[in-house]
Amino acid sequence: MSIMVNLYYTGTGGAARAFAREMEESGTADRVRAEAGNQRYAYFFPADDPETVLLMDVWTDQAALDRHHASPMMETIAKLREKYGLRMRAERYVTDREGIPASDRAFIKE
Repeated sequence: MSIMVNLYYTGTGGAARAFAREMEESGTADRVRAEAGNQRYAYFFPADDPETVLLMDVWTDQAALDRHHASPMMETIAKLREKYGLRMRAERYVTDREGIPASDRAFIKE
C-alpha cells in the first residue's frame, strides 16, 4: 500500500510557483525525498491555472507519513507556506492493491 496526498497550493502574483521554486532551490524538497518512506515528492503546474501548484506527495504507509508530519521539516514548510500567503486544498488516495485492471490497460500506452 502507498498513500498519495495531492496538495494544491494557491496564491496570487505567482506566489505558489515561487514557493515551489524555493522548496527546490533551498534543498527542502530533496530533504523530504530523503526521508524514510517517501516514494515521491514532485511539483506540477496546472495548464489552466497559473496561480496553483500541485504537489504529489507519496508515502509507503501511514506511519511514514506520520513521521514526516512530526519532523522538524514541517516547521520549515509551514513557514514557507506562510511567507508566500498560500491557501491549500488536499486530496488523499490509497493505492489499489489489485493494480490497473485489464479493462483500463487498453487505454495506457507504455
